[in-house]
Amino acid sequence: MQNRSQAHLAYLALERLIVTLKLEPGALVTERQLLERANCGRTPVREAIQKLAWQGLIEIRARVGLQITIIRPDDRAHVMETRKRLEPLAAALVADEASAEARRAIGDCAREMMGCAERGDLEEFLVADKMFDEVMEEACPNRFLTAALAPLQTHARRIWFASASPEKMRGSVERHVEAMRAIEAADPSEAAAAMSRLMDYLAEG
Repeated sequence: MQNRSQAHLAYLALERLIVTLKLEPGALVTERQLLERANCGRTPVREAIQKLAWQGLIEIRARVGLQITIIRPDDRAHVMETRKRLEPLAAALVADEASAEARRAIGDCAREMMGCAERGDLEEFLVADKMFDEVMEEACPNRFLTAALAPLQTHARRIWFASASPEKMRGSVERHVEAMRAIEAADPSEAAAAMSRLMDYLAEG
């Protein structure tokens, strides 16, 4: 459990560097550089690299090393096309089956996002968004659905940040909170509808 926890911390640290473009698309990096940036041990960082490679954010290139994947021109359309179909289903399932603890955690995410909108803090908004995705993943009873969504969500964060603004963040937070409130209220129909509205907004860019 401790190793998995350290690996997850390493993953979160590296994922944040990638989605906020501190590790630039196309950049070549070494394992040593990632060790220093993640501030974690070698084994957890290697596990994090494998997960990020599986998600399509790092490419492991023979005889070259590690490369942060580029953002292709059609990535936004393809990611959002898929999320539009899957995210409403996940929201409905969580609204129907989440525990009281999960609903409280989602409420915490909503408050954190609203605070980020007030402060204009784009990076912390992405942290809160990742937290929300992880709560949803834990609460969703369909593990195949969450396995499909996890890499899409991470790619979407990176694509969003590339053209982010405080105004776009406020629009995103408003629609996130609508979906979160419906999930808290155990309203599957409204949760799916609110999540669809959020996906439509994000697809606009």
